[in-house]
Amino acid sequence: MRAVVALFEKAVDLSRKLPEDAYTFAINIDDPGWLADFIGATLDLPAVARQELLEILEPEERLRRVSMALGHELEVLELEDQIQSKVQEEVERSQREHFLREQIRVLQGELGDADIFGQELEELRAEIDARNLPAEVKAKADKELARLAAMPPMAPEVGIIRTYLDWIVNLPWLERTEDRLDVQLAADILNEDHYGLDRVKDRVLEYIAVRSIASDTMRTPILCFVGPPGTGKTSMGKSIARAMGRQFIRISLGGVHDEAEIRGHRRTYIGALPGRIIQAMRRSGTRNPLFMLDEVDKIGQDFRGDPASALLEVLDPEQNSTFADHYLDLDFDLSSVMFITTANTLHTIPEPLLDRMEVIEFSGYLEEEKLEICHQFLVERQMEQHGLANRNIRFEEDALRTLIRQYTYEAGVRNLEREIANVCRKIARRVAEKKTYPKRISAKRLTHLLGRPRFSEETLRDEDEVGVVTGVAWTAGGGDIMIFEVNLTKGKGGLTLTGQLGDVMQESAQTALTYVRSQAQVLGIDEE
Repeated sequence: MRAVVALFEKAVDLSRKLPEDAYTFAINIDDPGWLADFIGATLDLPAVARQELLEILEPEERLRRVSMALGHELEVLELEDQIQSKVQEEVERSQREHFLREQIRVLQGELGDADIFGQELEELRAEIDARNLPAEVKAKADKELARLAAMPPMAPEVGIIRTYLDWIVNLPWLERTEDRLDVQLAADILNEDHYGLDRVKDRVLEYIAVRSIASDTMRTPILCFVGPPGTGKTSMGKSIARAMGRQFIRISLGGVHDEAEIRGHRRTYIGALPGRIIQAMRRSGTRNPLFMLDEVDKIGQDFRGDPASALLEVLDPEQNSTFADHYLDLDFDLSSVMFITTANTLHTIPEPLLDRMEVIEFSGYLEEEKLEICHQFLVERQMEQHGLANRNIRFEEDALRTLIRQYTYEAGVRNLEREIANVCRKIARRVAEKKTYPKRISAKRLTHLLGRPRFSEETLRDEDEVGVVTGVAWTAGGGDIMIFEVNLTKGKGGLTLTGQLGDVMQESAQTALTYVRSQAQVLGIDEE
């Protein structure tokens, strides 16, 4: 009975329907049957439950059933009490926030902050009206500005909307530069900046020529420059932009793993910004720049998405007129952009992405081409950068050939320019220390300036030797020869190859052995 009375006490405390004196009356009842009947009549039980209590004749059983009903009623009452407490807390919090906002608004009015916020809104309105925006973009800007005006100055979303309006207002939606379509002038600029690379120059000049005839129907090409490092891929992009009178922008895709780097983040994320494509377009200030995507063969992929798949829309002429950046939530037209991608190899570029680009290969330079590039560009540029242009210093041809052959080993000219810069630094130091310095840089002088050569050349033997053969190989530095030596020992007639030989070289050795065996009688060799 005491347990039932204790439960009834809790029910009276939690319920607003039970009279407060009901508990006082219940503690004075000594009979279990009377207590069960009183509590059963007091609780708000369904008619069926009350009927079941009346049909139970045993007082103890009736009291037990009342105890179960009290337990269920307490669960309901406790849940209602929790809900009521939460509702009350929310109401109090809302009232408190409203009160604080009103206080802040009044204080801002006293300090003049409200006028500053209103002035900022007017400046944004004037900027939106002054910019030449497409109808869809202007409607979006007006809508966001109206949202901003309806918010208190200290609201959390004020900064987010301000940043968003700043982005969409300052993007080059309609601004463009006029292309320079003079074929001869473009050819002069390309030849002035680069030696060789005739195929690339011809392709660009063909595009300019067609644009000058059919400017409205010609699609902008999407080129992919593929070749070893240092062969002039990036600098050629800059020259093409200068020849056409376009702005040049470049982003590197090496190591990019997140799709949001291309498409941007949605505004629901804290610190969200547009992707790198839209950011670069804003920097260019025009809708038709020359856009270089560097290191497209080094794009990564992980759980955050596939950037290469996001680039499919960017580099597809059928789709890039409505490029959708997640942050902007507006279509941006990239169809006037001239995209050029660069890569060192085609093997790591996804096939769908490669299919959208016109591949132009940059082969490695021959020695004579490197020599000409030194004479026309590298030496003069390094002399100017190191303050030696007026010192009458001259690199002799044998010195340049030695630099190419013995101090560098590459398909391009990047390291070659570094070595020339190294020589210029040595001379500049002598000039600064007021010491004598060489006016002519010869091959012998290089050893004193740069130290011992780093690479040695393989040369053809003057006479044929038994067991020695010359092989031809392709390396990262271009074509090369290799000297193979063969020793004959007793054994089972097998062929053992040493060294890190490639598959083609191993097959060549097996082919040579097969040929010797097939011609053993003709050559007078014992087949055993």
